[in-house]
Amino acid sequence: MAREEPIVSLDRVTLNYGDGAPVLKNVSLLLYKGSFHFLTGDSGAGKTSFLRLLYMGITHFSGKFTIFGQDMSTIDPGERCKFRQRIGVVFQDFNLLDHLTVLENVALPLKVIGNPELQREHQAKEILDWVGLGNCFNAYPNTLSGGQKQRVAIARAVITRPDILLADEPTGNVDEAIANKLMGLFYGMHRIGACVVVATHYRQFVDKFHYNELHIDHRHIIDGSPPQRDPRK
Repeated sequence: MAREEPIVSLDRVTLNYGDGAPVLKNVSLLLYKGSFHFLTGDSGAGKTSFLRLLYMGITHFSGKFTIFGQDMSTIDPGERCKFRQRIGVVFQDFNLLDHLTVLENVALPLKVIGNPELQREHQAKEILDWVGLGNCFNAYPNTLSGGQKQRVAIARAVITRPDILLADEPTGNVDEAIANKLMGLFYGMHRIGACVVVATHYRQFVDKFHYNELHIDHRHIIDGSPPQRDPRK
């Protein structure tokens, strides 16, 4: 049987901002469908930059970066937008739209891909109930706490069941009980086939869940890749 093709491939990729020292240097890495990775490293090590690269938010790099079988150095902007629809992202600053309600923010990715309004509303309500925000459908982002905004951003990121889910410190603004529930949501995405990358400084989570660890150290990514197992067993 032929080996499955990686969903993401980086071959000696170096990332610079302007003329400064590289943020990431000579990164070679393969990520596969249905894999789960914690991304760790000191503050300022480049975790957010790496996630931005995977989201195709950074286009100036050297080396070869392939995602969904497409070489990112040759892709046109229209194709890049199409591929981004297959990626869910949880940003540290949430990136919620203040003029939309919580329900509208979460349903927005479904609107972009053309799902009917009633279907969008039903799915958004369902996932908001799951993350404990069933009483916030009609609230606006500026009325929410940081932890509530975080959960809205996560609900929006997973609602389309993306092929890749990227989360930047997703448990940083919530208590441990909610953090564990959110990890359960990420686990569910992984189980249905998404490639999940969670950037975190929370060592207890990394040690608790036993997923692969990608560690950024001195601009290089060290892939621990221990055998993955179901942490609930």
